[in-house]
Amino acid sequence: MKRISAPRRVASLSAQLVDSLRSHIEAGGWPVGTRIPPEPELMEELGVGRSTLREAIGALVHLGLLEPRPGDGTYVRSSSELQSVMVRRASSAQRDNVLELRTVLEEYASGAAALRRSESELRQLRELLADADAASDGQDVAAAESVDALFHRAVVRASGNDLLVEVYDHLGTALTSSLGGMPWDAAHAAEHARLHRRLVDAIEARDTGGARDAAASIVQLTHDHETVAPHASEEE
Repeated sequence: MKRISAPRRVASLSAQLVDSLRSHIEAGGWPVGTRIPPEPELMEELGVGRSTLREAIGALVHLGLLEPRPGDGTYVRSSSELQSVMVRRASSAQRDNVLELRTVLEEYASGAAALRRSESELRQLRELLADADAASDGQDVAAAESVDALFHRAVVRASGNDLLVEVYDHLGTALTSSLGGMPWDAAHAAEHARLHRRLVDAIEARDTGGARDAAASIVQLTHDHETVAPHASEEE
């Protein structure tokens, strides 16, 4: 007996537009922090009506990818739903928990990088160390934090684990948002730089144990510094 053909389910125009805009954001077409084009421009470019566009934009706002700012426009808040969720979750978590999560990810990634890194990846890590030293010498805190984030992402990429890279890229913003903003005194800054050099040396030597230990020590230094920093500022 011939089976009845099931009807085809076609996504609505607004659902298709959500997928298209989400892909555009994930690909970096609209970088995080930038304002998206105004409604009339998007309607003309996409060939859709105002209600369809607003429905799609509203869905992306709900997902956490976009953020409306009354009187100013709509801005890209995050490049993915997972990143958006993790930023919110990390901001409400205890810092110790965030530090433990960072330790798990970076310790494993550093050990794997020692085994799998390429010569070009090793050169990039050395270049980022030099950039970090230059930012530190110039006392540019924002630049130092930016280079540090690039450095740790480069270590994870050198692990050769594509899934780990993807997860870390999503979590990277959450970790940076939750752990950033602490002033570093000269002693802690010097130790921070020394541990990073030790990590790269271990990766170059393909010393997995040394790389994992250096990565864990970097996170522990952040924890120790956070513990004493509030008291130091109170004494001043």
